[in-house]
Amino acid sequence: MRSLVPGNIVKKGPYPFSGLSPAKKSTASCSILLSIVLVGARPARAQDPPPRIPWFAVDLHGSVPRFPSDDQELADSRGMTLAELPGRGLGVQVGVHLYPLRWRGVTFGIGGELAASRARKTPAQGVQNLRSWEERYTSIAPQLSFNFGHGYGWSYLSGGLGRSTWALVPAGQADSAQDSEKLKTINYGGGARWFIKSHVAFSFDVRLYAINPGLPLGKFPGSPRTTLMVIGAGVSIK
Repeated sequence: MRSLVPGNIVKKGPYPFSGLSPAKKSTASCSILLSIVLVGARPARAQDPPPRIPWFAVDLHGSVPRFPSDDQELADSRGMTLAELPGRGLGVQVGVHLYPLRWRGVTFGIGGELAASRARKTPAQGVQNLRSWEERYTSIAPQLSFNFGHGYGWSYLSGGLGRSTWALVPAGQADSAQDSEKLKTINYGGGARWFIKSHVAFSFDVRLYAINPGLPLGKFPGSPRTTLMVIGAGVSIK
């Protein structure tokens, strides 16, 4: 008996591809899969990459220097006792940096920094044989930096060689020659910047200042070789 259904006709079913031959089913499936892949990839191609690190940045930081409070050589260089050393203080850091060159994942920067800090210590009321002292530190130096990231935020390592002055003066007295001596200083450290607005970032910096020893003055020895740590935080502008 002959079949009522021709051999080259496939019965239609409830599924989308039920009316197609196996070869056509395979072709249609591949076409839909390719379309899904292309549609899914379109937003990734359309998404803009993050901008490069900008051409310049300016840092304005408040800082906390950790002046030595237990260095007998430093106290001897000024004829003071350990109990008179002021210790921790407050200061500011101002930096200007240019970023002219990028190589692979590193952006190279050149610039400079001015750091100024101060601390005071006054004996408690009723304490005998202790004087009030003021400690001041100022450094200015060029810097070279290695920066990692993009225009929305980046971290860095930097260092430079410059000069600094380190003064320790009793209250009411003038600076001595030791207090105005220019000391060779190497600074090195690192930090980061996160841009919370298009041109303004929160930033921080942790820096070490390796200060050369000072010259003796009269009966007082020179100040010792010292490494001063300064932690700063504030804003950066690009």
